[in-house]
Amino acid sequence: MSAGEAAAAAAERDLVLPAPDPSAAAFFDVDNTMMRGASIYYFARGLASRKLFTMRDLAMFAWGQAAFRIRGTENPDHIGTAKEAALAFVAGQKVTDLIKLCEEIYDDVLADRIWTGTRALALQHLDAGQQVWLVTATPVELARVIAHRLGLTGALGTVAETVDGVYTGRLVGNLLHGPAKSEAVRALAAREGLDLARCFAYSDSSNDLPMLTTVGHPHAVNPDSELRDHARERAWPVHDFRTGRKVTMIALPAAAGAGALAGGVAAGVALRRHYRSQ
Repeated sequence: MSAGEAAAAAAERDLVLPAPDPSAAAFFDVDNTMMRGASIYYFARGLASRKLFTMRDLAMFAWGQAAFRIRGTENPDHIGTAKEAALAFVAGQKVTDLIKLCEEIYDDVLADRIWTGTRALALQHLDAGQQVWLVTATPVELARVIAHRLGLTGALGTVAETVDGVYTGRLVGNLLHGPAKSEAVRALAAREGLDLARCFAYSDSSNDLPMLTTVGHPHAVNPDSELRDHARERAWPVHDFRTGRKVTMIALPAAAGAGALAGGVAAGVALRRHYRSQ
């Protein structure tokens, strides 16, 4: 099963809306679009504070993400490693336990990082009776918690394999990144009876151009330079909620897409294993 198919199959509607506009929906990226910075970074930080992820891993993650973002390219080997190693740190743990951790970490760390302006855009769609979905490379459990806390319809995210409610440490398909996001949106649209020509998509990253061009109404939010240029050339709406346009170390991974997940949890796991073997 592909990442897009897995994400759509795992999608659960948290919010059941009346039906004034059942054929339209809005799809929002998470990192640097719905929230400041990379959700997986703050997830890892929350795990570190609970002694499930070391501070050394966290520091190496931040450094690796800085180097990744400066290079501006995605390392195929890095992404390949992520496919095998992402979420390996929860292998053998219960899904219910991770969901509880996600809820705690959202309330402790993520809630204060939501962009008010982007949330307002999402609420406008809800007020119009349209579905609103998050679409992210972040693990779907965390994405669902974010969607639930914001009162959105649901979330499409990277799916980890489970057996009898316990994580195996493997992914179903690949990371939900780039073209996989578009595939997930298309699959969900088919399931929900959505007209993609009437749908909206919001993202900060040029990595999400496949998703943005899948719908009839693409929007750029806090865009990177490539997406900003692309949006201007095509007269797409651009929303920028940043102040000072400064990029911090924490925000660096946000536009990295697969790199954020690869360089975060997966790289942290690999680094921990490496240092322990020495």
